[in-house]
Amino acid sequence: MATFLYRLGRGAFRRRGLVALLWVALLFAAGFGAASAAAPTSGSFSIPGTEAQKAFDLLDKRFPGMAADGATARIVIKAPEGAKVTDPGPKAEVQKIVSGLKTGPGAAEISSVADPYEAQAVSQDGSTAYISAKYNVSGMELKDATRDALKDSGEGAKAAGLNVQIGGDALMAAPETGSGEIIGIAVAAIVLVITFGSLIAAGLPLLTALIGVGIGVSSITALANVLDLGNTTATLATMIGLAVGIDYALFIVSRYRAELAEGREREEAAGRAVGTAGSAVVFAGLTVVIALVGLAVVNIPMLTKMGFAAAGTVVIAVLVALTLVPAILAFAGKKVLPAGEKSRLFGKGKPAGTEKKANGGTRWARFVLRRPVMVLLAGVIGLGVIAIPASKLEMGLPDDGAQPVSTTQRQAYDLLSDGFGPGFNGPLMVVVDGDKALADSTADRIKGLDGVVAVTPPTLNEAGDAAVITVIPKDRPSSTHTEELVHEIRDGSGDDVLVTGATAMNIDFSQKMNDALLPYLALVVGLAFLLLMLVFRSILVPLKAALGFLLSVVAALGAVVAVFQWGWLGSVFGVEQTGPIMSMMPIFMVGVVFGLAMDYEVFLVTRMREAYVHGERPGQAVVTGFQYSARVVVAAAVIMIAVFAGFIGASEQMVKMIGFGLAVAVFFDAFVVRMAIVPAVLALLGHKAWWLPKWLDRLLPNVDVEGESLRKHLESAQSPEGPDKDRELVNA
Repeated sequence: MATFLYRLGRGAFRRRGLVALLWVALLFAAGFGAASAAAPTSGSFSIPGTEAQKAFDLLDKRFPGMAADGATARIVIKAPEGAKVTDPGPKAEVQKIVSGLKTGPGAAEISSVADPYEAQAVSQDGSTAYISAKYNVSGMELKDATRDALKDSGEGAKAAGLNVQIGGDALMAAPETGSGEIIGIAVAAIVLVITFGSLIAAGLPLLTALIGVGIGVSSITALANVLDLGNTTATLATMIGLAVGIDYALFIVSRYRAELAEGREREEAAGRAVGTAGSAVVFAGLTVVIALVGLAVVNIPMLTKMGFAAAGTVVIAVLVALTLVPAILAFAGKKVLPAGEKSRLFGKGKPAGTEKKANGGTRWARFVLRRPVMVLLAGVIGLGVIAIPASKLEMGLPDDGAQPVSTTQRQAYDLLSDGFGPGFNGPLMVVVDGDKALADSTADRIKGLDGVVAVTPPTLNEAGDAAVITVIPKDRPSSTHTEELVHEIRDGSGDDVLVTGATAMNIDFSQKMNDALLPYLALVVGLAFLLLMLVFRSILVPLKAALGFLLSVVAALGAVVAVFQWGWLGSVFGVEQTGPIMSMMPIFMVGVVFGLAMDYEVFLVTRMREAYVHGERPGQAVVTGFQYSARVVVAAAVIMIAVFAGFIGASEQMVKMIGFGLAVAVFFDAFVVRMAIVPAVLALLGHKAWWLPKWLDRLLPNVDVEGESLRKHLESAQSPEGPDKDRELVNA
């Protein structure tokens, strides 16, 4: 592989114009496709194999249109203190809202509006009422004029002294990342300038990463409606694509400059950089792709599509690093070097081989080698303490009750809870596959259960062979009591009685995510273990990498629980409302963080393996790996943390939580696990770290990530017949 990538790097360097033109053409083609495509929707949500999904599928057959995924809105009206919504004045204002929705702007997109006085949507004390509106399209597809009309529908009632708030998904909008994402990129730029000491070298990884992300995200946008990708898919792809795109280019550029420092010509340096660091990029990218594509084992289409889309962006980032980066290096010339080095490295100043003072990575590695047990214990115990809150993890899916208290959705949620009871925000829908007699007996049985406030009479379909019953629980949707009620209804019914609705879907979703976590973890870690065994020709190094990852991801989950569930430092991170952690967060963090963690493992330990293969003792190989890679790995980690942390400013709670979780996980994995625990373990293992049974060594293909075969090829090219061999190698 190293030899192939060496030829690829030199070829891209020589044909820089053609390579750059092809990538720019791809960017424009993807951008044109995105600009001409319809706006992305919120994406359909289904959970195959669950009872809630079976009930929705049955509704589609027996009650056509009832299970449609059009947006809904609830306009909640509360009368002033001492008045009732049934009084003539407030009632007239409520009916003006109903009339305005039916005939005003946006009425063409409304399929139905329920008058609260006819639909019995008035609280028992008469203080609160709500208007239900159903739209023909999803919340993301609503026209701005329709959404504005909904927001303005209660202005007249507010002027009359009524409290009007709006809930439901009709006000759903694309998540806003705010200025945090821009700040993250700015931090990345500053880190790159400090690392390279050159504006050109610092700008190169940013430029290539933005091109790769632009192609990936534009392609996702262009295909969003065709593939039903949903509106959060592009956000995830941007988050991961930016992080890995900058990091992969950073490693190629760093190795290129190191090769120049050895006195090699620019084209040769580019070939060697892609042949060595490029090999690490390929395998690091493969681990990320495996982790993201592996989300398919959960069997939730939305999560599978998000994983595949993000994996596609990672593949683009790898291809950009291997081809576009060497092409731009060819355009940049000597400008990728710091000002002092432009003369020094090319023989006009201090010789390149002059001994330099040990850098920070070398000094840190020597410190760890002197005290490996102390460093190992400090790292493991420290992460273990931070991981403690993860034992209290509570999972669920956010609803309007998790919105900030300043939003109209949250205030509508609270008004409904106060006027109709906490369970009114999460009604259960019981679908009966049978006649009226079965439906009536089912309704009677449910009325006798604890935790039930109200049960509506069964509503039969036209054929009379199916019915729908609405059940109002006593407790809020996310409570454990409501979950127990769902299970109680199901346990006491046969296969012809199914429980669904948003609350039941959330319960089933959480359960499915829990059930899939261990199989997914086994699949991803198992495949990556085999991949790392190919890279490092070792059993203990991949095992150490996997165990270190588990420690960092559990510690990151502990931090997420402390901030988003318990509210510790919540104000610092803009968390206005605490609550259960999103059900997909653990499995999503396992997938994404594992892939990213293996990046640092590959980049850092590959240098150690390269030094060990070339004859250095285990301890000295660790020092050599840190000497050449620590500074770049630290810079890459800071960049990735900055990019992820930029998404903490997002308006969407899901994006905010993912950004925080990934940023914290990368911090723990890069600075505690890879920079401290890894060298400590390798110091204690010595030669055993690189042990591989001979029979297994013969079975495994040699991928030559450290470039040993490339080095032999190039050394033989310097023999008397070297020029011919070199020409043959380059032009092959």
